[in-house]
Amino acid sequence: MSHITSTNHTPLSKFAFGAMQFGGKADETAAAQMFEAAHGAGITHFDTAYLYTDGASERLLGALAKPVREHLIIATKVAYDGDGDPARLQADFDTSLSRLDMDYVDILYLHMHVGLDLPRALEWMSKQQNAGKIRYIGVSNFAAWQVMEAVQIARENATRIDIIQPMYNLVKRQAEVELLPMCMDQGITCAPYSPLGGGLLTGKYAQGGAGRIKSDARYGERYSLPFMHETAAALSALGAEIGVHPATLAAAWAAHHIAAPTPILSARSAAQLTPSLDAIRFDMDNALYARISALSPAPPPATDRWEERA
Repeated sequence: MSHITSTNHTPLSKFAFGAMQFGGKADETAAAQMFEAAHGAGITHFDTAYLYTDGASERLLGALAKPVREHLIIATKVAYDGDGDPARLQADFDTSLSRLDMDYVDILYLHMHVGLDLPRALEWMSKQQNAGKIRYIGVSNFAAWQVMEAVQIARENATRIDIIQPMYNLVKRQAEVELLPMCMDQGITCAPYSPLGGGLLTGKYAQGGAGRIKSDARYGERYSLPFMHETAAALSALGAEIGVHPATLAAAWAAHHIAAPTPILSARSAAQLTPSLDAIRFDMDNALYARISALSPAPPPATDRWEERA
């Protein structure tokens, strides 16, 4: 169980909601409908970032969260471009707080590791934490060795890394090799993003649907391997067999790992979000988890002496 709670000690929910689309493909009305649906389904953890939709994501999330602020865990991110200069971090974070209309955030992530001056960045984050501006420190898109580097630097600043945010889904399983075991060993919470694989695992692309894999070249490349599409088709077939939406299965599968990750759900509309929210109450047993896991290749273990693993 995660040690992360809201200021009134509301625990971290089983899933988080990602506001990346707020102010972009989700207008103000759609954002409000999704926020209410997610919060009504029991989600307490809401995630955004400085760079999302030119600040509209933070502004909309802040306004929607305000009436129930103390019951929520609000996360945002800085340093997407790898600039760890404290002056830049401070300026961007001040902007985020202003957009959110909040005096503090519960979680602040360093968004990317590439080119980051990690010692200076974490020293700055420690000062923000001591000043009451952030409650928990996170890192996003870090490899396991980079997280452990951050763990050591944080310790030297009398703080800790509380949470990480990697990519993780049925066709992107690298986190299983070192990140998730590391979280279990270090007592770090994992809130992975893209549990539906950019919409691939909903089955919509096989039916000619639109989405980021078709409209965004990065996502198209990220999910371009043939096995990924074969896995998506197999998941849809399994869903049809047992009468469960493949998005529900994909989200529930990502949450069922022994490390107890809290996947970040997102969508463009409340209707699109519904099958993902259904994963909150879906009973994923170990047999179904194993059956879904078998639909995609598991990544090789961290050591070649695989025959000696317990």
